[in-house]
Amino acid sequence: MNIDGKALAKATKENVAAKVRECVEKYGRAPHLAVILVGEDPASQTYVRSKGKDAEQVGFRSTTIRMPESTSEEELLAEISRLNADTEVDGVLVQLPVPRHIDENRVIEAISAEKDVDGFHPSNVAGLWQKRPHVAPCTPKGIMKMLDDNNVELEGKKAVVIGRSNIVGLPMAKMLLDRNATVTIAHSRTKNLPEVAAQADILVVAVGRPRFAGKDFVKPGAVVIDVGINRDPETGKLVGDVDYDEVAPIASLITPVPGGVGPMTRACLMENTLECFLAKF
Repeated sequence: MNIDGKALAKATKENVAAKVRECVEKYGRAPHLAVILVGEDPASQTYVRSKGKDAEQVGFRSTTIRMPESTSEEELLAEISRLNADTEVDGVLVQLPVPRHIDENRVIEAISAEKDVDGFHPSNVAGLWQKRPHVAPCTPKGIMKMLDDNNVELEGKKAVVIGRSNIVGLPMAKMLLDRNATVTIAHSRTKNLPEVAAQADILVVAVGRPRFAGKDFVKPGAVVIDVGINRDPETGKLVGDVDYDEVAPIASLITPVPGGVGPMTRACLMENTLECFLAKF
């Protein structure tokens, strides 16, 4: 059965929108999200447009700042500094990836931790691991909401997370650990990876490779979370990191691509922006 990310994202955004209306009455304004897009990558442009539409739906003020591919690292950092200092801006994000001549880590660290709605700043990452107040990264946060919404039992279950990034893999593993799951973190090159993955009650795949995980990765009845969103090199269609056609018949629950994790990631971005706004008061 599919986990319907669109339906849960819709409900999540409706809840945010209701709170935004209360904010306007109480504080005199809505939260303000600023998104910086450097260059003209088609996928990034699509993501930024979607975030703008989501912000509009929940009643945020939304600003998209477009900068050319030739933008220097210093120019981008200066723009981030300006937004950090603007008291009317509550959330700041830079759409990743940035052009290769710009150090992505410096960009992430430049955004004020209090306005880091993506949850990537080192202070927020540390807060997650040390159980201190923090902004949670949107994708793992959304996945946890989907698991809870579908009544997936986590305590005592075995989870395998394929992917070790600070954006998805590592924080996802930590959130599952915090819910008393037993977690294995694997790499796409882990030896005997299908055997490792097939032990999981909950399998999370985040490697960015189309149809990377087939039925040999999945224990019958497992819950499968497909974080990937890729273009099929043959058809051009959007596909996940999981071979849906192979895996769906044997999984108890699976996130489709599109329509699974992606909508919830953006919904959680709206939640994070609201949280950053409310933290000021």
